[in-house]
Amino acid sequence: MKKIFGMTVGGLLQKIFNLVLIFVLVIIIVFGAVSYYQYKLVGDIVSSTNEAQQASISAVSEGTMGRVIDSSMTKTTALQAYIAGDMFGDLKTDVVTLQTLATGLFEHKDSFEPAPFSPPVAANEGTPAAQVLWEKGVDYESSGYLGIAAHMNDTMIAMYKSTTMLNTVYFGLADGTHLCVDEHSSNKFDENGDVINFPVRERPWYTGAVESGDIWFSDVYEDNYTGILCITCSAPVYAEGRLVGVIGADLFLDSMSSYIESSSGEGSFICVVNNEGHTIFAPENNGLFTVSTSENAVDLRASANAGLAAFVTDALAGSTGLRKVDVDGNEYYMTGTPIDSVGWAVISVVGKAVTEQPTMAMLAEYEKINDNATASFRESTRQTEIWVLVILAAVIVVGTIVVVNFAKRIVKPLESMTKRITDLGGSELRFMMSDDYKTGDEIEALAEAFADLSGRTVQYISDIQRITSEKERIGAELSLATSIQSGMLPNMFPAFPGRPEFDIYASMEPAKEVGGDFYDFFLIDDDRLAMVIADVSGKGVPAALFMMASKILINDHALMGGTPAEILTRVNKHICSNNEAEMFVTVWLGILDIRTGKLTAASAGHEYPMLNSNGRYELFKDKHGFAVGAADFAKYKDYEITLKKGDSIFVYTDGVAEATDANNELFGTERTLDALNAMPADNSQEEVLKGVRKAVDAFVKDAPQFDDLTMLGFKYYGTDGK
Repeated sequence: MKKIFGMTVGGLLQKIFNLVLIFVLVIIIVFGAVSYYQYKLVGDIVSSTNEAQQASISAVSEGTMGRVIDSSMTKTTALQAYIAGDMFGDLKTDVVTLQTLATGLFEHKDSFEPAPFSPPVAANEGTPAAQVLWEKGVDYESSGYLGIAAHMNDTMIAMYKSTTMLNTVYFGLADGTHLCVDEHSSNKFDENGDVINFPVRERPWYTGAVESGDIWFSDVYEDNYTGILCITCSAPVYAEGRLVGVIGADLFLDSMSSYIESSSGEGSFICVVNNEGHTIFAPENNGLFTVSTSENAVDLRASANAGLAAFVTDALAGSTGLRKVDVDGNEYYMTGTPIDSVGWAVISVVGKAVTEQPTMAMLAEYEKINDNATASFRESTRQTEIWVLVILAAVIVVGTIVVVNFAKRIVKPLESMTKRITDLGGSELRFMMSDDYKTGDEIEALAEAFADLSGRTVQYISDIQRITSEKERIGAELSLATSIQSGMLPNMFPAFPGRPEFDIYASMEPAKEVGGDFYDFFLIDDDRLAMVIADVSGKGVPAALFMMASKILINDHALMGGTPAEILTRVNKHICSNNEAEMFVTVWLGILDIRTGKLTAASAGHEYPMLNSNGRYELFKDKHGFAVGAADFAKYKDYEITLKKGDSIFVYTDGVAEATDANNELFGTERTLDALNAMPADNSQEEVLKGVRKAVDAFVKDAPQFDDLTMLGFKYYGTDGK
């Protein structure tokens, strides 16, 4: 705490000051909240009025624009459909006229001589002329149809000259010959000057008319010779019940395409959709309708946009009137009218955003006027706020002076008490009462309570010093016990550097300072190796003492001779004869004949060993007996395993399989086997044990170790050595 201008920062004086200051601030906040509420109420009224006026302007404007657009677009679309229908109707009339003429000629073909005909002549380029084309492999000169069809030459040429929109007039005959009239003679030849074969009966206009049996209109496509956009109107010709051929006429659409393209502007355009739902004409980059060839065209009637699909379907069936269609989040006004002569439809489109521009302009001007009025209101409000703040500042200053003088009279005894407490130290730690603290109020009660507390604190410090000394002594003894226990286990590796017949390695990590697990291995004689792993019940110092006694007894009895079962039986009787603590130990004991690889073992309730005798570790479920020390009548049984060269055995305590992660899931036997089998076959036993430990650590992560973790690995190389 520091003193600033006579006030102790962080002291009671400051707290009293803070209390009064908070009270004043609460008044200010309440006053401010009321003022703000009134200000906001007025603002809300102005805002709601503004919104209502804007909504009214928008509604009236949108209604007016909607009626204007409905009337204008509907009439315009109908007019455009009428013009297009008239154009396609004239084309249809021409084709029907030629169809009628051709039918009459072929029905009375015996009444007149064949007329002359000839293939294309390049010199006729630019002049309308009748010329013969044929399919590959067809001899046009022997055609029985061309001489009759050629009587139509003058009529077809006259019809071609009568309108600038016709691209070609032709008569495709059923024998694979083709009579056509156009002014593009030179493009009928290849680079060698030969007439290019023309697959008459494969052309869509031919097959389409034959399949329909009536007048047939094609999609828009590029003319084979000129590249100009056109459509074909074709009709089949029959005589005496047989197909003679197909009359056809191509209509140039470059003027219509230009007209459609010019319609795009200010967010509006027109397009044409055929009876299959394909977009025939549409301005480029319109964002809605895409013109494609017939094989790639999309049927808009099956569009994923249900609104657009329904509109196109209705437009092909009849006039739609004005509709609002949502496409990809944008709204458009659309009208559609069918072209009766071909079954197509003209569609007019205008973006809703374009129709809203007049409304937005009015709203922007209105908003500008409203902003100016709001600014004037806020300026007058700001002047009022300044005066309120000046008055409140004066109240705070006067209140502060009064509070500081009053608080000093209350705080003086407390400051004296604080100084006395601060001076406590050394051998004098007890707080004593004085007349300065006898104020007859809570301050006196506080001083008495502190005096009592200081006395009890002195006693507590004395107790803590004694307990700490005792804990340090116990810690030193546990550290020594850890060193003694570690020293009792074999810990020099390689354990038998002069014995190449096998590789052995073991490790023990206690969960506390000392543990109850232990391992051991020693040579009983030159040809026999004993291996032991055990787990004492319990933890800490009692388990460690019992572990040491058990290890010594097993070692001594093994050196005295006998099979593992006999050794465990003698050790069990010895321990049970004086086991007041009722502790027990699980033991696995194996004795290996190094010359033959025969391993004789017995288990006193210990974990199953893991044996690698075919390239993979597997669990070996051996015969279990009672844990040593559990019952003095316990008997144990030997079993034998013959180890071949390269075979390994892995024994462990339950601290491996029962290692637990943060979710209380056990590491388990299967994960232990997976860890063993994941390591290379030529790993040393030290690497094998460290690999298992690494797998356990990766599984438990930061979870604490609750049990001792002990492992022993052995690999047999035979008398020849590794």
